[in-house]
Amino acid sequence: MNARTNLLKGNILQSLIMLSLPIMATSLLQMAYNMTDMIWIGRIGSNSVAAVGAAGMFMNLANGVGAFLRVGGQVNVAHAYGAKQKEKAARFACGALQMGILLAIVYGVIICVFRKEFIGFFKFTNAQVIREAQTYLLVMGVFVIFNFINPICTALITATGNSKTPFKISTIGLVINVILDPILIFGLGFIPKLGVLGAAIATVLAQFVVCLLYMHYMKNDEQVFSRMQFFKPFEKDIVITICKIGIPASIQGIMFTGISMTIGRIIAAWGEIAIAVQKVGIQVESISYMAADGFAAATSSFIAQNYGAKQYHRSREGYTTALKVMGAWGIITTCLLVFLPAPIFRIFIHESNVVALGVDYLRILGYSQLFMCIEILTSGAFSAYGKTLPPSIVSIIFTAMRIPMAILLGNTVLQLNGVWWSISLSSVCKGVILVILFILFMNKFHKQYEVEK
Repeated sequence: MNARTNLLKGNILQSLIMLSLPIMATSLLQMAYNMTDMIWIGRIGSNSVAAVGAAGMFMNLANGVGAFLRVGGQVNVAHAYGAKQKEKAARFACGALQMGILLAIVYGVIICVFRKEFIGFFKFTNAQVIREAQTYLLVMGVFVIFNFINPICTALITATGNSKTPFKISTIGLVINVILDPILIFGLGFIPKLGVLGAAIATVLAQFVVCLLYMHYMKNDEQVFSRMQFFKPFEKDIVITICKIGIPASIQGIMFTGISMTIGRIIAAWGEIAIAVQKVGIQVESISYMAADGFAAATSSFIAQNYGAKQYHRSREGYTTALKVMGAWGIITTCLLVFLPAPIFRIFIHESNVVALGVDYLRILGYSQLFMCIEILTSGAFSAYGKTLPPSIVSIIFTAMRIPMAILLGNTVLQLNGVWWSISLSSVCKGVILVILFILFMNKFHKQYEVEK
C-alpha cells in the first residue's frame, strides 16, 4: 500500500485530513512524550519538575537552532517533489541531514561544557533543583543529535506526502518511553531508582530507536531518499537555498526560546513552584500547539507541492480550508482550558498551592488558543511559498514584547498572573496580524499570476 497521499489531485479537505491526521497524531505523541515525563517526574515533586523544565528549555533551543533545516529542507523537497524532480528532492534531503549532524555535534559540545553556567542563568537557590537540572542537561546534551535528526526526518518524509510512516515510528518511540520512564525513574528489581536521570535516559533511548527506524525507512525508499549520496561533500547551491528559506524560521525559533528563557527567569522571582507551574502549563497548552503545528506541517506540504506543480489556485484553497479547521480546533481548546483547568492540571501535580497557580495559568492562556493556532498555521503557509521572513518578523517583535509586558504587569496587583497575560496577549496580536498579512500576500501573488498568464 502506498503510504503517500496525492496532494496534487482530488478533494482538498480530504487530502489535508489524510495527510494531517497522522502528522497531528505524531505531534500529539511528541506531546505525550513530554507529558509522560512530567506525570512521572511530578510524582517526585515540584522541585524535580522545575529542574527538568529549566534544562528542557535548552532542548527547545536546539529545536530552534535546527528549525532552518526542517523548514528549508521540507519546503525545497516538497517543491522539487511536486515538480517531479526526485533527484533534486534527494539532494535537498541529503543536505539538510548532513548539516543537521554537523550542527548537533557543535551544539552538544557547547551544552555539555557550559551546562553549569546555563542552569545558573535561572538563579535557582534550591540545591536539588540545580543538581538535577545539570544532570538532565548533560545527558540530553550528549545525545542531542536525536533532537536535530528526528524532526528533520519527519519534515522531509512529510514533504513527499507520507505522514503515516513518521506516525508509526513515533508511536514505537512513545511506547518505549512510556515503559522505561517509571522503571528508570523509580527503579524496578535490580534497576536502581534514578529519578530525573532516569527520565533523561528513557527519553534518549526512545529517541535512539526512532532515529534507527527513520534511517531504515530512508534507505529502502525508492522514490526519493534511497537516492541520497550521504557521504558526498556539501553542495554549495543546496546549502544556500536551504539556508535562504530556513534561516528566518531558525532565528524566530532561537529568539522565541531565548525570550521564553528570559520570561522563565522573571517567573523564577516567584520561586521554583512558579517555574513548575509554567512547565506543566506548557505541556497542557501543547494539546492545541502540537495539533496546530502538525496541521500546519500538512498544509505547508500541500501548498508547497501544488506551488511546485504551478497549481496556485489549489494552493490558495488549501490555506482557506485549513484556516477553517484550525479555527474550530482553537475554539475547542480554549473551552477546555478556560472551563476545565483544575482537573487538567491535577493530572500532573496534586500539591494544592501549585494547583491554584496552575488554574490561573491555564485559564489565562486559554483565551489565546484560537489566535495561537491560526498563527502557527499561517506561518506554515508563508513557509510553503518560500516566504519565511514575514512570520519571523511578526513573531520576533511580538514575542519580544512579552518581556517588558511581563515586567510591567508583574509589578501590578496581577503579580504572577500579569506574566501569564503578557504571553496570552502577544499570541492574540500575532494571530491577527499574520492572517491579515497572508491575505494581502495571496491577493498580490494571484493578481500577478493572472497578469503573467
